[in-house]
Amino acid sequence: MPDPITVRIVRNRIASLMEEMDYRFYRSGYSTIVRESRDFSCVVTDARGRLAVAPFMYFHAPVYFHLIQRILEIYGDTGLADGDVLVCNHPCEGNLPHVPDMALVRPVFADGALVAFTASIAHKADVGGAVPGSTWGQATELFQEGLLLPPVKIVRASVPDRDMESIVAGNSRKPDLVLGDMRAQIGVTGIGAAQIAALCEKIGTGVFTAAFEAILDASARALRSALAGLPDGAHESEGFLDDDGVERGKPVPIRVRVEVDDGRVHVDFTGSAAQTRGPANLRLAMVEACAFYCLIGFVDKDIPYSDAAREAIRFTLPDRSIVNPDASAPCSSYMKTCQKVVDVMLQALDPFRPGRAIANAGGSASIMVAWQDGIARNNQYEIFGSAYGAGAGQDGTTGVTVHLANIFATPIEIVESEFPCRVARYEAVPDTGGAGAWRGGLACRRDYELLAPAAITYRADRAEVAPLGLAGGGPGAKSRFLLAPGTPDERQMPSSFRETFPAGTVFSLQTAGGGGYGDPAARDAKAIERDVAEGYVSATAAKADRQKQSTGEEP
Repeated sequence: MPDPITVRIVRNRIASLMEEMDYRFYRSGYSTIVRESRDFSCVVTDARGRLAVAPFMYFHAPVYFHLIQRILEIYGDTGLADGDVLVCNHPCEGNLPHVPDMALVRPVFADGALVAFTASIAHKADVGGAVPGSTWGQATELFQEGLLLPPVKIVRASVPDRDMESIVAGNSRKPDLVLGDMRAQIGVTGIGAAQIAALCEKIGTGVFTAAFEAILDASARALRSALAGLPDGAHESEGFLDDDGVERGKPVPIRVRVEVDDGRVHVDFTGSAAQTRGPANLRLAMVEACAFYCLIGFVDKDIPYSDAAREAIRFTLPDRSIVNPDASAPCSSYMKTCQKVVDVMLQALDPFRPGRAIANAGGSASIMVAWQDGIARNNQYEIFGSAYGAGAGQDGTTGVTVHLANIFATPIEIVESEFPCRVARYEAVPDTGGAGAWRGGLACRRDYELLAPAAITYRADRAEVAPLGLAGGGPGAKSRFLLAPGTPDERQMPSSFRETFPAGTVFSLQTAGGGGYGDPAARDAKAIERDVAEGYVSATAAKADRQKQSTGEEP
């Protein structure tokens, strides 16, 4: 076994290499999804596909293990060669989150043996399917969401397979963007592979593999020790999606029971909805991402994530359910379900250690604008953050991507310079954070004017079911998509739709606010004054809060 200093050096080297791969891919990105939203990840795994360091885009972390395990099942050690790169975007075959997420995976060899993999997952501008952008909130089967690639080689022993590239390009409405981003991913996996091979040559292949194993073992010990500090017991919780995007007005339940027995954790989703007709379904890796994220953050945020986490947690996932659908089930809108699973998990965990969990967050939303003016434009794809729920001792944060992902808002300057679109307003919305001893983060509003006709695909949640507070806190404001806001023709759209609009259309997208934490009557008077001064809360709402403080009752 290598000494602890060597193990730490190897871990830091892997982490810095992943950061370098991230940066180089970001700087090489063709699509706004990569170079502005940064909807991608880059990793180094061991020869079994296990991560020692989590990527910046956390929810991708559990995917790589399942994908690489499938690659090894198909090809085995002998079917892979130095210089090979494999591509996969299949949610069933590779456990990818949804079809637009495309993984490129490269085996790494040292001393003639397979020692690691370097890999990257990135959202693609268009991979075919029923609608431009391949993200359709009304899809009813996986095949409507785009070209499906099981793990196949796209580079063989350093020679690109142009036939495979042609298949991908021929199924995309934006082939230049897709191939450009794919080739950038191939490039960064090559950079990673070269540096891992050089590290093995420097310290020895045996030392590298042993150090990787030691990192995983240390992470596993830390997590088991932290989980052992939880009291035994079982707690349940539930939450609801607005709907699945297809069966309008039909709430979708997510139920979870978390049981702790002598440090062993069992997460049971019995009672959750059957698999949905619409694309709200989750593959196993996404369920794991939600559970690992909640548990590690709940017991000790400083525990480094690794794939050792899957050894400490047991799951019960009912067959043909929203968290364990069959192979053809659509999953394009998976993120709204992930956000709901996180909320429900935290609600169930809170009684184990009151004060550690936070209230419901505002979730996420996205728009894909396909321009219809006959000019060959790129798709305008934007992902929106919202607000965190409050927790014991802190207000919720406003204007950030919440839970699981670390995605950036597309700058207004990019939107207006690259697309026939004007952004008229971008601001936090007062009085939208849930009331409480600690206030939830505020909703964010962004108003657009279309300067050309366009088809808009909007995918969100929480327009019907507001983010809940915790420990007596109030709910955050619901999300809204308004056409012609502030006019007599104002109309609220569903939380998931696709519709074509003419030039001149104005719409307002408002994310949900975070839930509050604790009794609103207990909020400090100086905190309320600060809320008013900063514009977080209106004078009217502040007066109501003061009345609650003096009477202990609703005004």
